[in-house]
Amino acid sequence: MSLSSAAPPLFTASSHPILRRSRIGESMALVLHSWKTNKNAFKALIAAEYSGVQVELAENFEMGVSNKTPEFLKMNPIGKVPVLETPDGPVFESNAIARYVTRLKADNPLYGSSLIEYAQIDQWIDFSSMEVDANIGRWLYPRLGYMPYLAVAEEVAATSLKRALGALNTHLASNTYLVGHSVTLADIIMICNLHHGFSLLLLKSFTSEFPHVERYFWTMVNQPNIRKVLGEVKQADSVPPVPSQKKPAKEPAKPKEVKKEPKQEPVKPKVHEVVEEEEEAPKPKTKNPLDLLPPSKMILDEWKRLYSNTKTNFREVAIKGFWDMYDPEGYSLWFCDYKYNDENTVSFVTLNKVGGFLQRMDLARKYAFGKMLVIGSDPPFKVKGLWLFRGLEIPKFVLDEVYDMELYDWAKVDISDETQKERVNAMIEDQEPFEGEALLDAKCFK
Repeated sequence: MSLSSAAPPLFTASSHPILRRSRIGESMALVLHSWKTNKNAFKALIAAEYSGVQVELAENFEMGVSNKTPEFLKMNPIGKVPVLETPDGPVFESNAIARYVTRLKADNPLYGSSLIEYAQIDQWIDFSSMEVDANIGRWLYPRLGYMPYLAVAEEVAATSLKRALGALNTHLASNTYLVGHSVTLADIIMICNLHHGFSLLLLKSFTSEFPHVERYFWTMVNQPNIRKVLGEVKQADSVPPVPSQKKPAKEPAKPKEVKKEPKQEPVKPKVHEVVEEEEEAPKPKTKNPLDLLPPSKMILDEWKRLYSNTKTNFREVAIKGFWDMYDPEGYSLWFCDYKYNDENTVSFVTLNKVGGFLQRMDLARKYAFGKMLVIGSDPPFKVKGLWLFRGLEIPKFVLDEVYDMELYDWAKVDISDETQKERVNAMIEDQEPFEGEALLDAKCFK
């Protein structure tokens, strides 16, 4: 006899002595301390709709104020939200709150009907929290300014989320719900976490890779008990931009205190001496070593103008003009290839990575011109580039200041090699196909 068919229901209000003593679902409302649009509060509110349990949001809750009060900190000492207030004491952590609300109803189908279903429901709740919600947060919150933004960390989060959604997609290919043949608490928690991603971060171009997840999500959010809490759901049409990382303004220097001297015989004050004590002469700016190189026949701005203004006959005008201007004694050309192309599995994350690199290269704008190509019609995408630098080597200040440089392999172009020279032409021109593959995008630094 199998456990899954013979085991009696566990953790219900009718079978559990503690919950039997606190049958409060029908008698009074539980108070959920949270703001209205908190996806973690949605879990308990939706579970309450399915379970017939009365849960009310605390009135006039203000994040950052209400959760700092002594009364709130007695319920959750670290001030995290949500917290459920019950006659038997507070419950915090959103999944625990949702479980509590679910178990208030005797033999609640939201928690399954056998040992294996209980385990599988908890399994998918953990998966939803650790693999889906956590990676959505690691991707989204830095873009909203809640955490420091790091392009490498974002790529790891996006790749991990893609793997998780791939596993979920495989499961849903042959299942309407996560466990069994009806909605369970696992579905409720999964949908609340996916809702956070779909509505704020995950574009159609990203989710279309997971058609069974899409079908599941849109079916679930339109279930009456879920729609009552979430309202109308719309998918994000843009990714939140990376916040600008401006350096904080320096505080104005405090004027030096001038000690009062004891009164002496009246002497004419020497104003210029006081000024000399209080004001330091401005230090001369250190010249960039590239400005000290011998003059070059190539004027970089002239090449950039020619590149920008050439709309037709690009080979005959711009490419020919480039080689006419190029000065191998004053400039050098470099190919770069991204070292970790196998990680470029998400198209717009790859594009953002390249865009971030070009932003950080801004300090070299006076001394460089670059082309960055994102190659391939399917992941993983390849990132390759061509750079023109003042001087015969890659400038040291670029290597020191732009951390992306070490993510690429760099090779100096041998312009006596016609094959390499033609590759330069193709990259400047955004030739497609490039080396037999489609171009996803081409970016120019000028």
